[in-house]
Amino acid sequence: MTDITNEGNKRDLGTPALEQMYGKGVARSAAKQRRRKTLEVTSEGRRAGWGTYAILVVTILIFVFPLYVALSIASQNSSSTQYGVQALIFGSGLIKNISRAFGAMKFWQALSGTLFVAIVTSVSTVFFSTLAGYSFSKLRFRGRGVLFTIVIGTMTIPQQLSIVPLYIMANKAGLFGSIWAVIIPGLVSAFGVFLMRQFFLSVPKELSEAARIDGLGEYGIFARVVLPLAKPGIATLTIFTFVNVWNDFMGPLIYLNSTELKTIQLGIRMFI
Repeated sequence: MTDITNEGNKRDLGTPALEQMYGKGVARSAAKQRRRKTLEVTSEGRRAGWGTYAILVVTILIFVFPLYVALSIASQNSSSTQYGVQALIFGSGLIKNISRAFGAMKFWQALSGTLFVAIVTSVSTVFFSTLAGYSFSKLRFRGRGVLFTIVIGTMTIPQQLSIVPLYIMANKAGLFGSIWAVIIPGLVSAFGVFLMRQFFLSVPKELSEAARIDGLGEYGIFARVVLPLAKPGIATLTIFTFVNVWNDFMGPLIYLNSTELKTIQLGIRMFI
């Protein structure tokens, strides 16, 4: 009984007091026991109940149900497609219908073309946006504020207003009907410049000054100091750009007049 009481007293005492009374070994052991007890209490306090699991299961079913209905309708024959409760009954033609759909829209060709446009546009946008964002945030030059205001001002112009001028320029440049007519207008974006500028502003200027004192030039500071710290911003811009280009419907519809060059979005339109 005395040993148990002593062990409890050791855990209650602070680490400095234990070191003075019993030595460092006993103090470390007591500290480990306190951390283990704290973790046990914390994990028990965070344990989810049956109500939480029930809510999660219901939420999963709500999100999975539309996918199930889509697959169920896709598995039926076009002549016997049912709606209502009967649409929940799976048919026997799912694989056959998917194969016919892929063949009708040349799925793999459309997928490769869409990936090419999305990857090239994303890489180009990230490259130019990081350079411009670094210039607007870290460099001092005449007219910087005016230029940045003009860049931000272009974000207020609706995309529909640029369709006709871009169509005329693509036609005069001989790019109409080419995949590059879709890629070139999106090589850089005002949103990407704005996003990277705001991110670079959060990087302490002391890091750039220290690198400059060590003899690095402006390109070295950008590539070896600032750019590695901008990985979260680059990842965010890459995701936004890729998703936006992947879902683009208007651009390919206007500039591409060949079936072989149609993107995924234009291919899906064939079934409507």
